[in-house]
Amino acid sequence: MNSITPSASSTCTSLLIACNEQDRVFGYAFSVIEEGVAARAFPGASVAVTLQGQLVARKAFGSFTHESSTVENPAVAVETPFDIASVTKVVATTSVAMLLYERGILDLDEPIAGVIPEFAPATSATQRDPRRRDVTFHMLLAHSSGLPAYGKLFLKTSSGAGLLGAAFSTPLTAIPGARAEYSDIGFIVLGAALERLAGESLDTFCQREIFGRLGMSKTTFKPTAEMRPHIPPTADERKTTGGSNFRNRVIQGEVQDENASVLGGVAGHAGLFSTAEDLARFANAMLHGGRPILRPETVALFTRKESDPAGTTRALGWDTPSSPSQSGKYFSPGSFGHLGYTGTSLWIDPVSQLSITLLTNRTWPDCSNQAIKQVRPRFHDAVVEAVNKRSSS
Repeated sequence: MNSITPSASSTCTSLLIACNEQDRVFGYAFSVIEEGVAARAFPGASVAVTLQGQLVARKAFGSFTHESSTVENPAVAVETPFDIASVTKVVATTSVAMLLYERGILDLDEPIAGVIPEFAPATSATQRDPRRRDVTFHMLLAHSSGLPAYGKLFLKTSSGAGLLGAAFSTPLTAIPGARAEYSDIGFIVLGAALERLAGESLDTFCQREIFGRLGMSKTTFKPTAEMRPHIPPTADERKTTGGSNFRNRVIQGEVQDENASVLGGVAGHAGLFSTAEDLARFANAMLHGGRPILRPETVALFTRKESDPAGTTRALGWDTPSSPSQSGKYFSPGSFGHLGYTGTSLWIDPVSQLSITLLTNRTWPDCSNQAIKQVRPRFHDAVVEAVNKRSSS
């Protein structure tokens, strides 16, 4: 794609803006997203593609809500932030783990109970499970801790401290290290442990050490009151069918995940808001060995597919392509990425030096619509095919 020439340079990430030919090069890929909007797979979307250090596509589609909604319905813009849901796990939480690991503060093989004694109390009759002392930071990152995938902890308590206590005491459902099971509970525990190691909250640490240093100026936990109207809503909890009515209001500019909400909007598993371009800056840094915030060997360690447990697709924090994969059929085996429940994703391929960010609010007005599972791999395949066609011409 050498004919896509930069029109401007970025800030500290050295990501060159080169979108002047995006409609010609990625026209078909864009049409896949437009079809998704028309089919009501999601009301709106924002995408970004980086290739070899250039931002070669940056485009917005659709509106904040479907046409029949009673909520205000502005068009999505390229600078529109989205609730990125579980993409928080890699952009924020895993990055914090990487930084603390590099600084000698985090030992991946340390039992989590060494930092959170409440996780394996010696005196609790309900938690005298000796296996809990075997759960390590490595296992939490690799989703092999034995903790369950999910729990409606928000129904047990109305306080952040109470919810953390419920997470810390969640019973194991497998022997630690024996199987891989993607776990929100595990990342809630991990986020709390990292905060204790860092001596400060995730949002404060991330803003200073990650977002600020990478020029991710529109990335934040807990959007301000001024920002909220400019963020697409993710749920209408005034409805009593098809989704949650936990908060009984439109969820806009606050985290969609109920557990993260009770935790105040800052959690290890969800809570981050970002734009497609900001995530492209983050991806570009990962494609450059983590520079300027991380060392290449750290990125390699955390993004390498785990060999155990058998059949896992997980790296440390990150996921890798499976078969079939939401990344499509072209991302190399060395690729890494993550999905978000609200309809977001980030996939990175170091072999082709390519990243694709897709942000949507597919959970509006409730979480029943799963059509993005068809749209997302089609979009990824169309982007890669466009890149390959352009490179060979």
